[in-house]
Amino acid sequence: MPQGKAPYLGLRLTSDRGAARKPMRTSLHALRVACAALAVLSTALLAACATSPATGERIFTGGMSESQESQIGAEQHPLILQEFGGAYQDAELQSYVSSVGDLLAKTSERPDLKFTFTVLDSPIVNAFALPGGYVYITRGLLALANDEAEMAGVLAHEIGHVTARHAAQRQGATLGAGIVQMGLGLLLGGNAAQLGGSLAQPLLQSYSREQEFEADMLGVRYLRRAGYDSRAMSDFLVSMEEEERLRAQLAGNPEAADQFNIMSSHPRTADRVEAAAEEAGTAQPKDPIEGREIYLSKIDGIIYGDSPAQGYARGRVFSHPELRFRFEVPQGFRLTNLPSQVVATNQQGDSQISFDMDKVPSGASLESYLINGWGQGMNLRNGQRFTVNGRQAVTATTRGTISSGQSVDLRLVAFRADGDQVYRFAFITPAGSSGRIWEQTIDSFRTLSAAEASALKPYRLDVYTVRRGDTVASLARRLPFDDLPEERLRVINGIEPGQPLPTGMEIKLIK
Repeated sequence: MPQGKAPYLGLRLTSDRGAARKPMRTSLHALRVACAALAVLSTALLAACATSPATGERIFTGGMSESQESQIGAEQHPLILQEFGGAYQDAELQSYVSSVGDLLAKTSERPDLKFTFTVLDSPIVNAFALPGGYVYITRGLLALANDEAEMAGVLAHEIGHVTARHAAQRQGATLGAGIVQMGLGLLLGGNAAQLGGSLAQPLLQSYSREQEFEADMLGVRYLRRAGYDSRAMSDFLVSMEEEERLRAQLAGNPEAADQFNIMSSHPRTADRVEAAAEEAGTAQPKDPIEGREIYLSKIDGIIYGDSPAQGYARGRVFSHPELRFRFEVPQGFRLTNLPSQVVATNQQGDSQISFDMDKVPSGASLESYLINGWGQGMNLRNGQRFTVNGRQAVTATTRGTISSGQSVDLRLVAFRADGDQVYRFAFITPAGSSGRIWEQTIDSFRTLSAAEASALKPYRLDVYTVRRGDTVASLARRLPFDDLPEERLRVINGIEPGQPLPTGMEIKLIK
C-alpha cells in the first residue's frame, strides 16, 4: 500500500451524465479490414500498416515503429515498478527468471530484441508485457507455479505478445475503427459508414481472444524450441482457474471468480491453449524439460502474500510494520491489500471501505484539504472535527449514485499522520444504512509499539519433503490460515482432491 495515491472507491460515484464510455479497442480482424480499406483510400497511409515479425501477416499499427515501441516500454517501465511495489529484491531469483526468459526469447522471431524480465514484488497472480520487450511476472504467480516449465509457459506467452506486436496493434485500435468506418462510407455510401461504426463496437476490447490465441501459439512454439513441454502452459492455467475460485471463496463471493487475477484480462482456458498447441504444429522435444526440483529450490523462502513494505492484511486487521499503525474493519468485511490502497468489502458487496495516504499542501488545513482537495466537487456536507487517538481529524459526507443506479452514502475521513502526511478513509454504504461502520473502523486505528511492529513478519514459502504418514489434512494444519487451509494447500501445489502424497515428494507449505 504505497502512499500518495488518490483513493479508488470501487463503488464509483457517477455524474448525471452516466457511466464513462469504455475505450474502443480493435480486434485483429478489424485491423486487417482497416489495412484493406487503407489500400483503397490512400497509398500514403499504408505506412500505418506493417508486417508482424512473428506471423508474417500484415497488421495495422497506426504507424508505430519498433523503435517507438522500445521507447514506450522504457518510459513506462519505472511507472510499472512504482505501481506494483517495485522489483522483488532477490538477485538470484531475478537472475534465474531472466535466464529462462532469455532462452525463450532467443528462439523467437526477434532474437536480437533486448528483453527485460522483471519479478514484481506483488502477491497478485499476474504477468504482462510492455512493447519493446519488457516482460513482468509477479512473485504471486511464481508461488503458484510448480515447475520451471509452467513459469516458462507464462513467459513464452508474454514474449508472444511482444513478437506479434500486439501492443502496436492496440495503439492503432481507435484509429483502425475510424478508418474501417470511413472506408466503408467511401466505398458503399453513408449508410454503410454508420453500419461500420456499429459493427466496430463488438470488435473493440483489450487483447482480443484472437490475439491471446496467437500469443499462445507463439508461446507453444518458443516452449518447444527451448526444449519444454507445451502442456505445462495448460497445466498452469488449470492452477490459475483453481486459485481464482479459491480467492472468490475466501472473499465470500464464489460467483465473482473472474475478478481476482490474470484470467480476467487474459481470456484463456486450458482447452484453448491445447487447441493453440495443435494449431502451432511444432514437434514436441524428445525429453521435455520440467525442472521441478530446481524451480522449487529457487522459490524456496519467497515472500508469500503481503510484504513488510506493503503492510499485512490478515483477517479483518491491517497492520503496517514500517509505518507502525493498525486498524480493524467490522465483522462481515474482508480486507484486500492492493498496490495503491487497502480495500474492505462486505459479503453482500454493497458496502466498501478504502484506506490510503496522501500529502496535505504546505500550510493547508485539514478542512481545506478535505473540501478543496480530496473532496473537491463532491458537494460535501455534515462536516465535523474530532480526534483519532490524539490525532487531529475531519470528516464529511455526500450522497450519490453508483453505476447500478443505487443510492449510496459516501463518508470521507482524513487525519494527520506525520509532517504533511495524511491518512484517508472512504466509506461507501447504501443510503441511510451506514450505522457504526465508520466509527468502529476509525476507533480501532492506533499506533504500533516498536515491539509490536518488529514482531510482524511476512509469510514465506517453505519447500517440504513429504514423510510417511503425511496427508493433505495434516500438512494443511501447519499453514498460518484458519479459513480453507486444505483448499489453499491443494491449490498452491496443484493437488487434486483425493490425490495421494507420495513419500519423498516435495511440496510447498507456507510458514
